[in-house]
Amino acid sequence: MMRAEPLFPDHKGTVEGPVLALTAPLSFWGGVDPSTGRIIQVRHPQCGQSIAGTVLALPGTIGSSSSSAVLLELIRLDIAPAALLLAAPDAILLIGCVVGREMGWKPPPAFRLDEAGQARLPAGRITLLADGEIRFP
Repeated sequence: MMRAEPLFPDHKGTVEGPVLALTAPLSFWGGVDPSTGRIIQVRHPQCGQSIAGTVLALPGTIGSSSSSAVLLELIRLDIAPAALLLAAPDAILLIGCVVGREMGWKPPPAFRLDEAGQARLPAGRITLLADGEIRFP
């Protein structure tokens, strides 16, 4: 059994989606198209893939204080990831989740899962329980 650490302990329910385990850090500002959810960072290994509806495993982020605004726009348009698995919490990115919740939208739950745990994620769909348990076939 795998377990991730919930970063918002008040999150309830389960989330399911296909895993998108990134192999390099991502900048949301300039790296993700806020109108489509596609990775547009041209040198990123997963450039062209959509993060919408995925359980997005991020080994790291490339900082910009505007990352929260990009995530917030994805949340507003209902094309955000289903959940975030962060190797290390990114306060700026997580602000987008907090503001989205305050706006009455449905932000993705965020969990901490180190890079070793991310490397063990299977291809395909997984389910994340509110307590951080990760289930997969």
